[in-house]
Amino acid sequence: MEPLWMLAPWALFAIAAGLKFWRITALFRRRLLGAPSQTERFRQSLERIWTSKS
Repeated sequence: MEPLWMLAPWALFAIAAGLKFWRITALFRRRLLGAPSQTERFRQSLERIWTSKS
C-alpha cells in the first residue's frame, strides 16, 4: 500500500473538522459583526410582507 494513501483518511477528517468548526463559529462571527441571522432575516421579510398587505 502506498504511504500517501494512509494520509487520505486524515486529510478527510481534517477537512470535515474544519468545516464543522467554521459552521459552529459562524454564529459567533455573525453576532460579533452585528449581522442578523438567517431566521431573523426571514422573520423580517415576513413582517415586511405582512405590513405591505395590510
